[in-house]
Amino acid sequence: MVTDATPVTIALAPGYVLGEEVVVAASRVQERLLESPVSIERVGSSTIRNAPAANYYDIIGNLKGVDMTTSSITFKTISTRGFNGSGNLRFNQLVDGMDNQAPGLNFSVGNIIGLTELDVDNMELLPGASSALYGSGGMNGTLLINSKNPFKYQGFSAQVKQGVMHLGDPAQKATPYHDISIRWAHKFSDKWAFKIGAQYIKADDWRASDTRNLQRNNVLSQLKGGDRSSDPNYDGVNVFGDEASAGMQAFAQAVKAQFVAAGGTPVVTGVNTQVNAGLSPTAIYGSYPAAYQPYVPFLIPLAPNSPNNPYAGTFGAQLVSRDGYNESDLVDYNSYNVKLSGALHYKITPKVEASLAANWGTGTTVYTGADRYSLKNLQMGQYKLEVKGQNWFGRVYTIQENSGDSYTANTAAIAINRSWKSDATWFQTYTAAYAANALGITTGGTPTSSAVAHQNARLAANVGRILPGTAAFQHVLDSVTSISIKNGGAKFADKSALYHAEGQYNLTDAVKVVEVLVGASFRRYSLNSNGTIFADTTGAIGINEYGGYLQLQKQLLRNVLKVTGSLRYDKNENFQGRFTPRFTALVKVAEDNNLRFSYQTAYRFPSTQDQWINLKTPAATLIGGLPSFNKFYGFDNSPAYTATSIVDYRNSIAAGAPDPTKLKVGTFAPVKPESVQSFEAGYRGVIAKKLLIDVYGYYSRYKNFIARVAVGRGQSAIPANAYTELASPFTTTNYSFVYNVNEPVNAYGWGAGLVYQLYKGYNVSANVYSDDLTKVPEGVVTFFNTPKIRYNLGFGNDNVYKNIGFNAIYRWQQKVNWEGTFGTGEVPAYGVLDAQVSYRLTSIKSLIKLGATNITNKYYTSAFGNPQVGGLYYISFGYNVF
Repeated sequence: MVTDATPVTIALAPGYVLGEEVVVAASRVQERLLESPVSIERVGSSTIRNAPAANYYDIIGNLKGVDMTTSSITFKTISTRGFNGSGNLRFNQLVDGMDNQAPGLNFSVGNIIGLTELDVDNMELLPGASSALYGSGGMNGTLLINSKNPFKYQGFSAQVKQGVMHLGDPAQKATPYHDISIRWAHKFSDKWAFKIGAQYIKADDWRASDTRNLQRNNVLSQLKGGDRSSDPNYDGVNVFGDEASAGMQAFAQAVKAQFVAAGGTPVVTGVNTQVNAGLSPTAIYGSYPAAYQPYVPFLIPLAPNSPNNPYAGTFGAQLVSRDGYNESDLVDYNSYNVKLSGALHYKITPKVEASLAANWGTGTTVYTGADRYSLKNLQMGQYKLEVKGQNWFGRVYTIQENSGDSYTANTAAIAINRSWKSDATWFQTYTAAYAANALGITTGGTPTSSAVAHQNARLAANVGRILPGTAAFQHVLDSVTSISIKNGGAKFADKSALYHAEGQYNLTDAVKVVEVLVGASFRRYSLNSNGTIFADTTGAIGINEYGGYLQLQKQLLRNVLKVTGSLRYDKNENFQGRFTPRFTALVKVAEDNNLRFSYQTAYRFPSTQDQWINLKTPAATLIGGLPSFNKFYGFDNSPAYTATSIVDYRNSIAAGAPDPTKLKVGTFAPVKPESVQSFEAGYRGVIAKKLLIDVYGYYSRYKNFIARVAVGRGQSAIPANAYTELASPFTTTNYSFVYNVNEPVNAYGWGAGLVYQLYKGYNVSANVYSDDLTKVPEGVVTFFNTPKIRYNLGFGNDNVYKNIGFNAIYRWQQKVNWEGTFGTGEVPAYGVLDAQVSYRLTSIKSLIKLGATNITNKYYTSAFGNPQVGGLYYISFGYNVF
C-alpha cells in the first residue's frame, strides 16, 4: 500500500566506459570501438555538448590523425593521412548515409550543408583507405555524421551562442558572432514520428591579408622579397589583379611589330641609323613628327646593337605587373549560414523503419582553390528516402547545388582593371613612359634612375584607375560579379546535381558459419554550369558510376582472432572498372586489449572537374583530362608547350639570342584514376578500466597522382606562327590540363593517443601523430601539405562542483611548406588553446557555457593564402540538450 504520494525525482547520470562505444564505420556493421579492425575515432553527443569548440564540426580537428584547414569561419576542410588542403578530393564525408559533396566540386563543403548542431547524435572518423566499403574518394579517410532518431530523441531543444571576434585585429574592429539553433521532435504513435531543425550563423569573416610578394609559376610559385614600391612586378599573395604581368622588352617588340605592319618601316630604319650614329634619345625623339613620336621610346632600345647601341639594355628582362586590389576590397566577408532540416519516420513493422529526410543550406563563405572564391548565397539541398530493417537498408537520395552569386576574386579584379583600361593599353603606356624617363626624353635629356622611371611609368599608366571604396568601384564590382565567366565576368552559374541509390544486406543469419555483408550502389552526376565551369554549353553532362561490394568476417580460435575480407568493384563510364580489396585481422591479446593489422586499397576516379572542366580564367583555360578535349583543342596537330619552357624561350629573346629549342611540348594524355595500397598495424586497449591507449603505424604507396600542368601555344594555333606568337604573352594562349604522375610516391605515419580517467570525473587526453612522404620524384608537386608533428592535449570535468564543469584543449602543429595551386610558401607553426566553463541546469536539462576558441588570441593561418584566425569568445545557453 502506498502511504506517501510525494513525487520522487530520479536523475540518471550518463555513464561512460572507455572503449565500449559502438561504431559502424569501420566494417559497416556494429562493433565495439575496442574491436574495430582498423583505426577509428568516435565523437558522441556528450563530447559535443562539453566541447570548447564554437561549432560541433570543429571537434573533428582535435582527433588523432586529423588536419583541419580553415578557409573561412564556415568553410573548413578535414584531411587525414596527408594531402591537406582547402577541399579534399581524397576524403569522403557522409551525413546519414548521404554523400555531403557539392556535385560540381566533388568534395564536401564542410558544414555549410548538413545537420544542425542539436541534431547530431555522433560522428565516426575512419582515417586511412576506405574505398573498399565507401567507394571512390575514400583514399585517405571517411567521416560519418549521424543524426538523432525522432523516436528516441523527442521534445523541443534550443541553443543560442553569442560571441565576439576580431579583438585586437588591426585591420578590423571587433564584431559580433551569432549562432542560433532549434530542434523539435515528436512521436505521434509507435508508428509515426517527425523532427525539424534550423540553425543560423552570422559573422564578419576572418580576413586573408597576406601582402607578401609571390613569384607565381603555376604550383611552383615561391615567395620573394619586395613590395609594390620596390618591385615593378609585385604580386601580392592576397592581392588580385596584379597577376597580369608582361616583360617590357617583349612588349616593346610587339609594339614595334605592329608599327611595322602598319607601314612604320621607314621610321624604324631611321631610328636604327640615328642610334648607331650616336644621336641622343632626345634628339632622335625631336626629329620625328608628333604622329610618330609615341613609338620612338620603344624603338630606340630595340635598335640593332651593331656597331653600338648604348640603350639596348634599357628594358632588360624586367617584368611589370598591373596594380591589384586587396582581397578585402573584392570578397564578401559578410558570412552567414542557414540550415533547415526535417524528417518523417514511419515504422512499417517494429523492425522495419522508413524515413523521408531533407537537409537544406545556404550561405556566404570563402574557399581557397586555384583562387579565392567568394561563395555568395550558395545553396545546396539533400533529399533522401530510406527503408531500413534489422539486417538491411535501401536508400535513394539526391544533392542539388546552386552556386547562387558565387564568383572568383582574381577574375573580378582583372575584369575591374580592364574596365577602365585594357591590359594592352596599360602596358603600352607603362613601357613607353618608362623608356621616355630612362632615356631622358621627358626630363630634358637627363636620364632618371630605374626606380624613378618605374615610379613615373606607373603614375602614367594608372591615370583613370578606379579606386576601392568609391561608388565607381562598387558599381563595376557589382557588374562584373553579376556577369558569368563565359561572358567575360566573374560569376559562376552552377546548378549541378547528384543522384544516388544504394542498398546493403547482412546475410549472417542465413549463412551462419561466417558473417556475410553485400551491397551495391549506382550514382549519376548531372553537370550543369551553363558553360561557366564545364564543357556543358549545349546541355547538362551526365556521368554514371556503379559498384558493389562483398565482405566476409569470421571469429576464430575461440574469439581470439577476428578476420575480415572485403572486395569492392566500381565502374565509371569514362574509365575502366576498379577492384579494391581489403583484409584485416584483430588479435585479442587480453581482455579489452587488441592488436589490429590491415591491408587496404583505395582509389578515386578523376573528379567531375578533372574530367569535364572547361573554365577560362585570367591566367589560363583549365581543361579536363578526357580524350575529347585533346581533339577539341587540336593539341595533336598544334602542340602546346610547357609554361616553364616558354619562360626560358622568352628569356633567350630578351638576352638577344632567341633559342626555339628551349620550347618543350606538353603532352596531353587521358587522365587515369589514382590508387593507393596501405598497410597498417595498431593496438587499442583499456588498462585498469581507467586508461585507454590507441597507437597505430601505417605505410602507403600512391600511384597515378592526378595533377595539373601549365602549357601555352600561339593564339592562332598555327604551328608556323608558334615562335613569333610565343615571344609575347599577349599573343599566347595559356592552358592547364590534368595529367597523371607516373612515378609512385610512398607515405608513412604513426599516431598515439590516450584517455585517462582521474579522480572524481577528471579526465586527461593526449595524442600525437605524424605523416610524411618519401621517395618523391624530382619536380613532382604532391600537395601533401601536412606538418610532420601535431599533438592535442585535453583536460576536463563536466561536474567539478555542483554542476559546474570545464574543458580545455590545446592544439599544436609544426611549420609546413604549403604547396597549392593558389600559391606555395611556409605556414608557420602554431598552437591554439580552446576552453570553456559550464553550468548545468538539471531541472530543465539545460547548459550554460562561457568559452573561447584561440583564447590567447594569437592570430594564425592554417594554409598558405588563407585568412588569419583570431580568438572567438562566446557565451551560450542550451535548453533541453541532455
